[in-house]
Amino acid sequence: MSRVPLYDQLSAVYDRFVDWPARLSFELPFLEKLLADAGARRVLDAACGTGQHAIALAKAGFDVVGADLSQPMVEVARRNAEQAGVHAEFVAAGFGELAEKTAGPFDALLCLGNSIPHVNDLAHLTAVLRDFRAVLRPGGLLLLQQRNFDMVLRRRERFLPPQVHTAGEDEWLFFRYYDFLEDGRLRFNMVMVHRSPAGDTCQMESTLLLPLTSAQLLPACADAGFADLALYGSMQGEPFDPEHSSDLVLVGRAGG
Repeated sequence: MSRVPLYDQLSAVYDRFVDWPARLSFELPFLEKLLADAGARRVLDAACGTGQHAIALAKAGFDVVGADLSQPMVEVARRNAEQAGVHAEFVAAGFGELAEKTAGPFDALLCLGNSIPHVNDLAHLTAVLRDFRAVLRPGGLLLLQQRNFDMVLRRRERFLPPQVHTAGEDEWLFFRYYDFLEDGRLRFNMVMVHRSPAGDTCQMESTLLLPLTSAQLLPACADAGFADLALYGSMQGEPFDPEHSSDLVLVGRAGG
């Protein structure tokens, strides 16, 4: 999988536009329950970004490896883990490279934060899911979290809520939106405005997404060797409603 410059560029500021204490307090109870029910100890966080989920799980006693395509993101994740005083391993590995670059098998694989739509097409999705299956033990837990593109595509929702972060005299504004392309993909655009005593800057980066629907994800996971598939509408375990859920969370088990 080729590099995604957007995330290399975002690595230094990514943690500024996510309210991590709020997000983790919202998501971790459901996540930790799923891991406990699966008897999971070794966890692989695929597309781990700056490592915040991996670090939180390491604090909770899990043996965690985080993998990300972006080397700058991996370096930030390592610094975050060091600052948090926890041990978590982070490696530079993209989708399709996990079996090669990580030491499986794992009891659970997480792919959070709308990462899985970065696949190129449905054939690539199948290859990525097979790579996920290859690093899991039989019966291992799979958890995918993404936006509910069933709803996004139906409503043609372009704009995401803006994010604002302030630190001292510095302010950051993050503005995100989609362009709907003729080939069915989305162009995800991020505009970053930074105001500081030294002056103002504005930067825009973009990347392509494949807006995966529930009707595409379910058979793809089954074809890749996953069973007991279930859909949720959030990281609190709410039922999935294709018309109204903000997220699509897929949970399954690796076949034997």
